[in-house]
Amino acid sequence: MAVEIRIPSAGESVTEVIVSEWMKKEGDYVEEDDFICELESDKASMELPAPISGIITKILKPAGEPCEIGEVIATMEEAEAPADEKPQEQPKQEAPRAEAPKQEAPAASKSDNGSAGVAMPSAQRILAQKGIDAADVKGNGKDGRILKEDAEAATPAKYTEAARDSSAPQGPRSVEKVRMSPMRKTIARRLVESKQGTAQLTTFNEIDMSAVMELRNRYKDSFEKKYGIKLGFMSFFAKAAIDALKEFPQVNAEITDDGHLVYHNYYDIGVAIGGGKGLVVPVIRNAELLSFAQTELAIADFAKRAQANDIELEELEGGTFTISNGGVYGSMMSTPILNPPQSGILGLHNIVERPVAINGEVKIRPIMYVALTYDHRVIDGRESVTFLRRIKDCIEDPSRMLLEI
Repeated sequence: MAVEIRIPSAGESVTEVIVSEWMKKEGDYVEEDDFICELESDKASMELPAPISGIITKILKPAGEPCEIGEVIATMEEAEAPADEKPQEQPKQEAPRAEAPKQEAPAASKSDNGSAGVAMPSAQRILAQKGIDAADVKGNGKDGRILKEDAEAATPAKYTEAARDSSAPQGPRSVEKVRMSPMRKTIARRLVESKQGTAQLTTFNEIDMSAVMELRNRYKDSFEKKYGIKLGFMSFFAKAAIDALKEFPQVNAEITDDGHLVYHNYYDIGVAIGGGKGLVVPVIRNAELLSFAQTELAIADFAKRAQANDIELEELEGGTFTISNGGVYGSMMSTPILNPPQSGILGLHNIVERPVAINGEVKIRPIMYVALTYDHRVIDGRESVTFLRRIKDCIEDPSRMLLEI
């Protein structure tokens, strides 16, 4: 009896997904729970497992086609594994019947770390066209799989060699038109809505990082030994932001469509992280209840899973305030964009030694520029400036956060 493979629910408010890759083809035998295709929504991507062990009899939706939740995209027939796919301890005997269609071979054999070096079907085609070995390409997919984007960004060795030779003729100047992914479309739409639907303004300040860096250097070894994770700067800024949000609750508020202000008496801090398929902002729930170690562990876990596109949809929803650290990429200063319906976002930047005047003398200190973008409909200039000043005071003298002064 035919078994229908349907698009499962992909989270609240998600009504449509795209079949980004078929990992199996018609006629392939698959075991129950083997992944047969990858689905991509405007919020995240996921892999669809086979509901039974059997043969894929029909694929109804090709890769790249949009599908509605609940729509049938393929059918399967329950069957036993072909003889050539069953594990045999004795040398395999010649089968009396025709051999079942074999699964499409990956572009490169699996390495010791699982799927690393294995190219998805669309990536295989692009790499083959470019003449690139999959073993030479770093994959950003789950378990190191090589995605279509990785293959598109890969550079053939002949072009690299030509670039080193100044006398070599100019390479090809082709143009490729690529469909935007649902996630990238959503990011673009939300950024435009954020700019058009709020009264955004940004205020800046600078922070002397000497005290935090000295404290971090003093305890980093014992901290890592006890908690199994390095002591970073994000936990300090998360704690400082919560301290400032308690003093200025309107920065932790949001404005509703009917003109009301909603003040949150909890602190769900979103942390902007560059994922495998774009920027994501997972949320640390009730961050005010977490220790420094718990905060660092939560951020590290999000960062790891974001690279593997393994963030759950519910982890991206909500949030009352956001912190974005462009400093990890070398940014000196920027104006972060609000993440509606939030009213504030804190932008961090790289730390650079700069000359500053201290007690009438010029000193070299590690300085970070920070930026607060806020919704002027909710927050006045005085509150925004003093909010950022409170964060500066907490970071330059961390004992303030302990003593709550």
